[in-house]
Amino acid sequence: MKKWVMRLGLLSIVISIGMYIWLGEEMKEGVQPAANGKAAYMIVLGAKVKPGGIPSLSLKNRLEEAVRYLKKYPHVQVIVSGGQGSDEDQTEASVMLEYLLNNGIEASRIIAEDRSTSTYENLLFSKELLPKETKHVTIVSNDFHLKRAKYLAETLDLEVDVVAAKTPKSVEAKLKLRERAALLKTYIIGY
Repeated sequence: MKKWVMRLGLLSIVISIGMYIWLGEEMKEGVQPAANGKAAYMIVLGAKVKPGGIPSLSLKNRLEEAVRYLKKYPHVQVIVSGGQGSDEDQTEASVMLEYLLNNGIEASRIIAEDRSTSTYENLLFSKELLPKETKHVTIVSNDFHLKRAKYLAETLDLEVDVVAAKTPKSVEAKLKLRERAALLKTYIIGY
């Protein structure tokens, strides 16, 4: 009986390590295909907003990449997507909108989606704001998050390319661990 329990325990450990590695490799694939200005619309996915409307480092990195991209491709329209969490005093979309305006992006190019509370809702509610014929979009998020975002966008019948923002080193290990669990859940449940 003891040998059977030990073997089962060892098998569980091997499977867990294998899944951890596999999910890490899946996440690395998220940064492709890189956006090149072909999509007319870009969606910046929301992230934590600190008190006083200060973007978290993750969100700030996303916004910096969005500004760079929007300045390079002035024909691209942008949807900033993110609602208000219970620990946030403003919607993520309102903070992103203000950031883009303060960094030279014209208000006429920005659409705010401020109801979403998850990555799936970011994409679902943003899709509702797109012209009906739009199928190809660019997604901006942190590198670790893009694989799941692309997967979810594809379940909504969107074709996606990406702009990858760096993940802050101070939270990288925690976010990548959490994202592995979220990615696995998405693969199993579908959203």
